[in-house]
Order: sequence, then C-alpha cells, then structure tokens
Amino acid sequence: MGVIKTSQDHKRKKGKAERPAPQPGQVFETEDGKKIQVTNLTALPPPGGVSALPAVPAPVPGSVPPEMQFLYGSGEASALSLQAYAALWSYVHGELRFRRDKSQVTSVVMTRDSTLTSPRFETCGKRPLAVVFDVDETVLLNLGFESDAARRGPGYDQARWARWEETGADKVEAVPGAAETIAAIRGDGVTVIYNTNRSASTAAFTIRALERAGLGPVTLGDTLILRDDAAPGGKDERRWKIAERYCIVAMGGDQLGDFSDLFNAKDLSVSARRNTTANTLIAPLWGHGWFILPNPVYGTGLKGGMDEVFPKDKQWADPAEAAKP
Repeated sequence: MGVIKTSQDHKRKKGKAERPAPQPGQVFETEDGKKIQVTNLTALPPPGGVSALPAVPAPVPGSVPPEMQFLYGSGEASALSLQAYAALWSYVHGELRFRRDKSQVTSVVMTRDSTLTSPRFETCGKRPLAVVFDVDETVLLNLGFESDAARRGPGYDQARWARWEETGADKVEAVPGAAETIAAIRGDGVTVIYNTNRSASTAAFTIRALERAGLGPVTLGDTLILRDDAAPGGKDERRWKIAERYCIVAMGGDQLGDFSDLFNAKDLSVSARRNTTANTLIAPLWGHGWFILPNPVYGTGLKGGMDEVFPKDKQWADPAEAAKP
C-alpha cells in the first residue's frame, strides 16, 4: 500500500533525508514511548483477533473431479475391475465346476439370523446355481450421467437421475471385464441375476441399457430384481427372495450393502465398519464368493472425520513446521 503524503511532508527541509518506509516485522518506538510492530496485513482481523481460515476453492464447473478421473478415465480403475472379474470367473468356473455333489454347495447370502461377527450360510440342495450382481458402477458405468454431474458440480438430484434412466441408455458402458465374464458364467450354465436399487417405473430403460452394454438378456422379475420387488429398505429382502429359488454362489458389487444390509447399520462407526471387513469371519469371503469393484465417486464408503479416517496414534505433523515460531 502506497504512502499518502500530507502538507506536513512538503514542509520538510531540503537537507533532511527521508526515512525509509517501515517493513513488516520491524519494531519502532513512537514519540510517546509506545512500541509498534509493522505487519503485512492487508485487511483488519475479525473481532477477537483470530485470523480467518482461508476459503476452500469451489469446484470449477466443467472440470473433472479426481474421483471421476480415476473411476471413469484411469487405467488403474480398469485394471482393478478386470482383476475382480477374473477372480470371480476363476472362483465360479474353477472351484464350483469340479464339485461332484452340487447339493453341498453353500450359498454366499447371509441368513436372516446372521450378524457381522457371526455370519451364517446354508447349503443349497438342488436349487440351480446363480451369481448376483449390482448394476450401477458394478456392471454398468453411467458415463453420461456422471459427465453431466462433472459439468454441474456436486449435488445429487433424484429427478435428474430418473430422466437419465429414461434417456441415457446409449450413454453407458460395461465395466471392464463385466460383459465377457457374465457371458462366460452363462456359458457354464449358471444364471446371472441383477439386484439393483433402480425403480420399476424405468425398468424398460434399465433393460435397454443393460442389453446395449452387452450385459443382457434379462427378464424383469426373474433375472432383473428392482427396489420395488420386495419390502422397502435395503437389498437383503431381495437377496433372500432370490435365494429361495437359486443357490447364489457369488455376488458382485461396488458397495458393502451389495453383500449385506448389516454394513449400513446407522450405529456402525466408520472404523468398526472397516474392521468388520477384515477382522471377522467376513474376511474369507472376499475373493471367495464376494467380489467388490472400485467406486470412489459415490456411496456409503465416502464418510468419516479426521480421527475416524486417521487413528490419532497414526497422525503425523511435519516437525519442520512445528518448529516454526
């Protein structure tokens, strides 16, 4: 900020040298004995003297968020999906194919009396084998809808999603590895069933999208189960309904709720939810009946405060910054 000259400045004697402007950090003494330190503030601090936190820059409309860059554009996400589907195919084709007594195959759907610490399963008897998949971001990439979301910025609109289901069937793509694996599973005589939270009101458009992506054929109410096809709530009721007719030998999804609604319990903390996947009898199911796909864009996994995501005893602060006055 420039120095404002007053009439007193012009009355200085020509022989007297002007003092240099004070610099930030410099301390000088006034005529009445007060010491003043010069700062580099360009605005007055807020009441109480506490500096305001820097504003978080808003997302630029039209830019692609990092999570979308990863899921929809990166080779890494493609490789993860291919890896998951290769493991699923190896499990279904390899392990189950050579079992002489198919009646002893165990379903991978947790029974009604299960808990996350004590999961229970039942043998299938003579029910035909099936694999159950979620749809969105498990077998189908919603490229059109997410490109629109990237242009608009954050925020989900249910009405816009309904319009997307009705008009975006040609703007989707199969998840890498999904179409080939699903075709191979069917070729082995195993039924493929989709269990999705999509609405019955747009069922015809969902069928069209699946078939255009090479994931069909599907039959509504038999191999395509929608959120209106059972009691309201999560997916467990639909899973149990499917399990009455089929022996579900594998499941694929991008959210933990695609395997059990117990993962979505409101009283389950972020750390407990994570630990349950690795430190209970659930752990052996990953890659052996349960197969999860990457999705950093949306869902129940995107939550948790600093101390929930980073345990306090593992948090680190740069000592070089801590030493600064």
